[in-house]
Amino acid sequence: RRQSSPDLRVCNALAVDLELTTLHVTDASGVATVTIDHSPMNLLDAAMMIDLVNLEAALRIDDDMRVVVFRSDDPEFFIAHADLELIRGLPRTSQPEPTELGFFHALLERIRTLPQLTIAEIDGIARGGGSEFALSLDLRFASERSTFAQPEVALGIIPGGGGTQRLGRFAGRARALEIALGCDDFDAATAAQYGWINRALPTAALRPFVDRLAERVASYPPHAVRAAKRAVDAAAGSFGPGLLAEQREWDTTMTDPSLDTRFDAALAAGAQTRAGELNLDATLRTATLRNGDA
Repeated sequence: RRQSSPDLRVCNALAVDLELTTLHVTDASGVATVTIDHSPMNLLDAAMMIDLVNLEAALRIDDDMRVVVFRSDDPEFFIAHADLELIRGLPRTSQPEPTELGFFHALLERIRTLPQLTIAEIDGIARGGGSEFALSLDLRFASERSTFAQPEVALGIIPGGGGTQRLGRFAGRARALEIALGCDDFDAATAAQYGWINRALPTAALRPFVDRLAERVASYPPHAVRAAKRAVDAAAGSFGPGLLAEQREWDTTMTDPSLDTRFDAALAAGAQTRAGELNLDATLRTATLRNGDA
Protein backbone atom coordinates (compact mmCIF):
# COMPACT_ATOMS: atom_id res chain seq x y z
CA ARG A 1 0.00 0.00 0.00
CA ARG A 2 1.19 3.48 -0.77
CA GLN A 3 1.61 5.67 2.28
CA SER A 4 2.17 8.98 0.53
CA SER A 5 2.15 10.52 -2.90
CA PRO A 6 4.98 12.09 -4.85
CA ASP A 7 5.26 15.84 -4.51
CA LEU A 8 2.72 17.86 -6.43
CA ARG A 9 4.53 20.83 -8.00
CA VAL A 10 2.90 24.10 -7.01
CA CYS A 11 3.88 27.74 -7.38
CA ASN A 12 6.14 26.87 -10.30
CA ALA A 13 9.34 25.38 -8.80
CA LEU A 14 8.10 25.01 -5.22
CA ALA A 15 7.46 21.38 -4.19
CA VAL A 16 5.00 20.72 -1.38
CA ASP A 17 4.95 17.25 0.16
CA LEU A 18 1.23 16.59 0.62
CA GLU A 19 1.66 13.27 2.46
CA LEU A 20 -1.56 11.85 1.03
CA THR A 21 -2.70 8.38 2.10
CA THR A 22 -5.69 7.73 -0.19
CA LEU A 23 -4.62 9.55 -3.36
CA HIS A 24 -1.55 9.15 -5.57
CA VAL A 25 -0.61 12.30 -7.50
CA THR A 26 1.69 12.69 -10.49
CA ASP A 27 2.07 15.62 -12.83
CA ALA A 28 3.47 16.06 -16.30
CA SER A 29 3.20 18.80 -18.91
CA GLY A 30 0.45 20.71 -17.15
CA VAL A 31 -1.69 17.67 -16.28
CA ALA A 32 -2.04 16.42 -12.70
CA THR A 33 -3.24 12.82 -12.53
CA VAL A 34 -4.86 11.92 -9.21
CA THR A 35 -5.28 8.18 -8.71
CA ILE A 36 -7.75 7.15 -5.99
CA ASP A 37 -6.16 4.26 -4.08
CA HIS A 38 -8.07 3.48 -0.88
CA SER A 39 -8.85 -0.20 -0.40
CA PRO A 40 -11.07 -2.11 -0.04
CA MET A 41 -13.50 -0.07 -2.18
CA ASN A 42 -12.42 3.59 -2.27
CA LEU A 43 -14.83 4.59 0.50
CA LEU A 44 -15.24 8.36 0.83
CA ASP A 45 -14.26 8.53 4.49
CA ALA A 46 -12.52 11.06 6.73
CA ALA A 47 -9.07 10.12 5.43
CA MET A 48 -10.05 10.70 1.80
CA MET A 49 -11.81 13.97 2.63
CA ILE A 50 -8.72 15.28 4.41
CA ASP A 51 -6.61 14.33 1.40
CA LEU A 52 -9.03 16.14 -0.91
CA VAL A 53 -8.84 19.25 1.27
CA ASN A 54 -5.04 19.26 1.06
CA LEU A 55 -5.01 18.49 -2.65
CA GLU A 56 -7.49 21.26 -3.45
CA ALA A 57 -5.40 23.80 -1.52
CA ALA A 58 -2.26 22.83 -3.43
CA LEU A 59 -3.96 22.91 -6.83
CA ARG A 60 -5.56 26.29 -6.22
CA ILE A 61 -2.18 28.02 -5.95
CA ASP A 62 -0.57 26.20 -8.88
CA ASP A 63 -0.19 28.75 -11.67
CA ASP A 64 1.03 26.25 -14.29
CA MET A 65 -1.30 23.27 -13.94
CA ARG A 66 -4.05 23.38 -16.55
CA VAL A 67 -5.86 20.04 -16.11
CA VAL A 68 -6.55 17.63 -13.24
CA VAL A 69 -7.67 14.07 -14.00
CA PHE A 70 -9.16 11.86 -11.27
CA ARG A 71 -9.09 8.11 -11.86
CA SER A 72 -9.14 4.99 -9.69
CA ASP A 73 -6.56 2.30 -9.02
CA ASP A 74 -9.40 -0.19 -8.39
CA PRO A 75 -10.82 -2.10 -11.40
CA GLU A 76 -14.35 -2.11 -9.93
CA PHE A 77 -14.76 1.09 -7.90
CA PHE A 78 -14.25 4.77 -8.67
CA ILE A 79 -15.60 5.86 -5.26
CA ALA A 80 -18.13 3.57 -3.55
CA HIS A 81 -19.97 6.25 -1.52
CA ALA A 82 -19.59 8.25 1.69
CA ASP A 83 -18.77 6.35 4.87
CA LEU A 84 -21.99 5.41 6.70
CA GLU A 85 -20.25 5.48 10.07
CA LEU A 86 -19.02 8.99 9.35
CA ILE A 87 -22.54 10.08 8.35
CA ARG A 88 -24.22 8.84 11.49
CA GLY A 89 -21.63 10.62 13.60
CA LEU A 90 -22.96 13.96 12.28
CA PRO A 91 -25.37 16.08 14.39
CA ARG A 92 -28.61 14.20 15.05
CA THR A 93 -30.67 16.92 16.67
CA SER A 94 -32.67 19.73 15.11
CA GLN A 95 -30.34 22.31 13.55
CA PRO A 96 -30.87 26.04 12.91
CA GLU A 97 -31.55 27.20 9.37
CA PRO A 98 -28.18 26.92 7.55
CA THR A 99 -26.66 30.20 6.45
CA GLU A 100 -23.32 28.93 5.18
CA LEU A 101 -22.14 25.76 3.48
CA GLY A 102 -21.15 22.82 5.63
CA PHE A 103 -17.84 21.01 5.33
CA PHE A 104 -18.64 18.60 2.48
CA HIS A 105 -20.64 21.10 0.44
CA ALA A 106 -17.86 23.67 0.82
CA LEU A 107 -15.17 21.16 -0.13
CA LEU A 108 -16.95 20.09 -3.31
CA GLU A 109 -17.66 23.72 -4.22
CA ARG A 110 -13.96 24.55 -3.81
CA ILE A 111 -13.11 21.62 -6.07
CA ARG A 112 -15.77 22.68 -8.59
CA THR A 113 -14.33 26.19 -8.73
CA LEU A 114 -10.68 25.21 -9.08
CA PRO A 115 -9.02 27.24 -11.85
CA GLN A 116 -7.96 24.07 -13.66
CA LEU A 117 -10.17 21.94 -15.89
CA THR A 118 -11.11 18.90 -13.75
CA ILE A 119 -11.99 15.55 -15.31
CA ALA A 120 -13.43 12.37 -13.81
CA GLU A 121 -12.29 9.20 -15.56
CA ILE A 122 -14.75 6.65 -14.16
CA ASP A 123 -14.20 2.95 -14.69
CA GLY A 124 -16.36 1.20 -12.11
CA ILE A 125 -18.87 2.14 -9.42
CA ALA A 126 -19.65 5.75 -8.43
CA ARG A 127 -22.53 5.89 -5.98
CA GLY A 128 -23.71 8.37 -3.36
CA GLY A 129 -20.88 10.69 -2.35
CA GLY A 130 -18.73 9.17 -5.11
CA SER A 131 -21.26 10.27 -7.71
CA GLU A 132 -21.52 13.68 -6.03
CA PHE A 133 -17.74 14.08 -6.10
CA ALA A 134 -17.73 13.30 -9.82
CA LEU A 135 -20.59 15.78 -10.35
CA SER A 136 -18.44 18.51 -8.77
CA LEU A 137 -15.81 18.06 -11.48
CA ASP A 138 -16.04 19.84 -14.82
CA LEU A 139 -16.16 16.80 -17.10
CA ARG A 140 -17.14 13.16 -16.51
CA PHE A 141 -16.28 10.30 -18.84
CA ALA A 142 -17.04 6.67 -18.00
CA SER A 143 -16.38 3.20 -19.32
CA GLU A 144 -19.36 1.23 -20.56
CA ARG A 145 -19.05 -1.09 -17.54
CA SER A 146 -19.43 1.75 -14.99
CA THR A 147 -22.36 2.07 -12.57
CA PHE A 148 -23.92 5.19 -11.06
CA ALA A 149 -26.46 5.64 -8.25
CA GLN A 150 -27.72 7.94 -5.52
CA PRO A 151 -29.04 5.39 -2.99
CA GLU A 152 -29.42 7.69 0.03
CA VAL A 153 -33.23 7.84 0.20
CA ALA A 154 -33.32 4.04 0.62
CA LEU A 155 -31.50 4.59 3.93
CA GLY A 156 -33.77 7.40 5.05
CA ILE A 157 -31.53 10.34 4.17
CA ILE A 158 -31.05 12.36 0.95
CA PRO A 159 -28.09 13.09 -1.32
CA GLY A 160 -26.21 15.59 0.85
CA GLY A 161 -23.16 16.51 -1.23
CA GLY A 162 -24.87 18.54 -3.93
CA GLY A 163 -26.47 15.60 -5.72
CA THR A 164 -29.98 17.03 -5.72
CA GLN A 165 -28.71 20.36 -7.07
CA ARG A 166 -26.22 19.22 -9.69
CA LEU A 167 -28.40 16.40 -11.01
CA GLY A 168 -31.34 18.80 -11.11
CA ARG A 169 -29.30 21.16 -13.27
CA PHE A 170 -27.52 18.60 -15.46
CA ALA A 171 -30.24 15.98 -15.90
CA GLY A 172 -33.40 18.04 -15.30
CA ARG A 173 -36.03 17.81 -12.57
CA ALA A 174 -37.82 14.64 -13.66
CA ARG A 175 -34.65 12.63 -14.16
CA ALA A 176 -33.13 13.94 -10.92
CA LEU A 177 -36.23 12.72 -9.08
CA GLU A 178 -36.03 9.35 -10.83
CA ILE A 179 -32.40 9.01 -9.75
CA ALA A 180 -32.77 10.24 -6.17
CA LEU A 181 -36.08 8.57 -5.32
CA GLY A 182 -35.65 5.35 -7.30
CA CYS A 183 -32.21 4.70 -5.73
CA ASP A 184 -31.51 2.38 -8.64
CA ASP A 185 -28.23 1.61 -10.41
CA PHE A 186 -27.74 3.30 -13.80
CA ASP A 187 -25.43 2.08 -16.52
CA ALA A 188 -23.02 4.49 -18.18
CA ALA A 189 -24.99 4.72 -21.42
CA THR A 190 -28.12 5.85 -19.56
CA ALA A 191 -26.07 8.21 -17.36
CA ALA A 192 -24.71 9.83 -20.53
CA GLN A 193 -28.19 10.10 -22.04
CA TYR A 194 -29.41 11.80 -18.85
CA GLY A 195 -26.52 14.29 -18.68
CA TRP A 196 -25.07 12.72 -15.52
CA ILE A 197 -21.81 12.22 -17.44
CA ASN A 198 -20.45 13.66 -20.68
CA ARG A 199 -20.25 10.37 -22.51
CA ALA A 200 -19.83 6.61 -22.11
CA LEU A 201 -16.94 4.98 -23.92
CA PRO A 202 -15.73 1.43 -24.56
CA THR A 203 -13.58 0.40 -21.62
CA ALA A 204 -10.41 0.12 -23.71
CA ALA A 205 -10.99 3.55 -25.22
CA LEU A 206 -11.63 5.46 -21.97
CA ARG A 207 -8.09 6.20 -20.80
CA PRO A 208 -6.68 7.07 -24.25
CA PHE A 209 -9.61 9.43 -24.81
CA VAL A 210 -9.18 11.20 -21.45
CA ASP A 211 -5.40 11.38 -21.80
CA ARG A 212 -5.67 12.90 -25.27
CA LEU A 213 -8.23 15.49 -24.14
CA ALA A 214 -6.23 16.40 -21.03
CA GLU A 215 -2.98 16.75 -22.99
CA ARG A 216 -4.74 18.80 -25.66
CA VAL A 217 -6.18 21.28 -23.15
CA ALA A 218 -2.90 21.42 -21.23
CA SER A 219 -1.08 22.45 -24.40
CA TYR A 220 -2.99 25.73 -24.51
CA PRO A 221 -2.04 28.95 -22.63
CA PRO A 222 -3.09 28.47 -18.98
CA HIS A 223 -4.59 31.97 -18.70
CA ALA A 224 -6.89 31.20 -21.63
CA VAL A 225 -7.99 27.86 -20.16
CA ARG A 226 -8.87 29.53 -16.87
CA ALA A 227 -10.60 32.48 -18.51
CA ALA A 228 -12.75 30.17 -20.64
CA LYS A 229 -13.80 28.16 -17.57
CA ARG A 230 -14.75 31.32 -15.67
CA ALA A 231 -16.75 32.62 -18.63
CA VAL A 232 -18.69 29.38 -19.07
CA ASP A 233 -19.44 29.27 -15.34
CA ALA A 234 -20.77 32.83 -15.49
CA ALA A 235 -23.61 31.62 -17.72
CA ALA A 236 -25.10 29.52 -14.89
CA GLY A 237 -26.53 30.64 -11.58
CA SER A 238 -24.89 29.99 -8.23
CA PHE A 239 -25.36 26.61 -6.57
CA GLY A 240 -25.25 28.31 -3.15
CA PRO A 241 -28.97 28.78 -2.36
CA GLY A 242 -29.81 25.27 -3.57
CA LEU A 243 -27.03 23.72 -1.52
CA LEU A 244 -28.33 25.47 1.58
CA ALA A 245 -31.81 24.10 0.84
CA GLU A 246 -30.34 20.62 0.42
CA GLN A 247 -28.51 21.03 3.75
CA ARG A 248 -31.76 22.05 5.47
CA GLU A 249 -33.57 18.96 4.19
CA TRP A 250 -30.59 16.74 5.04
CA ASP A 251 -30.64 18.06 8.61
CA THR A 252 -34.29 17.06 8.99
CA THR A 253 -33.58 13.47 7.89
CA MET A 254 -30.76 13.19 10.42
CA THR A 255 -33.23 13.61 13.29
CA ASP A 256 -35.13 10.43 12.30
CA PRO A 257 -35.02 8.10 15.34
CA SER A 258 -35.04 5.06 13.03
CA LEU A 259 -31.86 6.09 11.21
CA ASP A 260 -29.49 3.98 13.31
CA THR A 261 -31.69 0.93 12.84
CA ARG A 262 -31.63 1.38 9.07
CA PHE A 263 -27.87 1.92 9.00
CA ASP A 264 -27.29 -1.11 11.25
CA ALA A 265 -29.43 -3.26 8.97
CA ALA A 266 -27.55 -2.06 5.88
CA LEU A 267 -24.15 -2.76 7.46
CA ALA A 268 -25.32 -6.18 8.67
CA ALA A 269 -26.53 -7.00 5.15
CA GLY A 270 -23.09 -6.25 3.71
CA ALA A 271 -22.93 -2.53 3.00
CA GLN A 272 -19.34 -1.28 3.13
CA THR A 273 -18.00 -4.74 2.32
CA ARG A 274 -16.63 -5.28 -1.15
CA ALA A 275 -19.07 -8.10 -1.95
CA GLY A 276 -22.05 -6.15 -0.66
CA GLU A 277 -21.09 -3.00 -2.54
CA LEU A 278 -20.76 -4.76 -5.88
CA ASN A 279 -24.53 -5.32 -5.78
CA LEU A 280 -25.62 -2.60 -3.39
CA ASP A 281 -29.22 -2.56 -4.59
CA ALA A 282 -29.69 -6.19 -3.49
CA THR A 283 -27.80 -5.47 -0.26
CA LEU A 284 -30.13 -2.59 0.62
CA ARG A 285 -33.20 -4.66 -0.26
CA THR A 286 -31.97 -7.31 2.16
CA ALA A 287 -31.47 -4.61 4.76
CA THR A 288 -35.01 -3.33 4.20
CA LEU A 289 -36.45 -6.82 4.70
CA ARG A 290 -34.34 -7.33 7.80
CA ASN A 291 -35.45 -3.97 9.14
CA GLY A 292 -39.11 -4.82 8.56
CA ASP A 293 -39.77 -1.83 6.30
CA ALA A 294 -40.82 -3.79 3.21
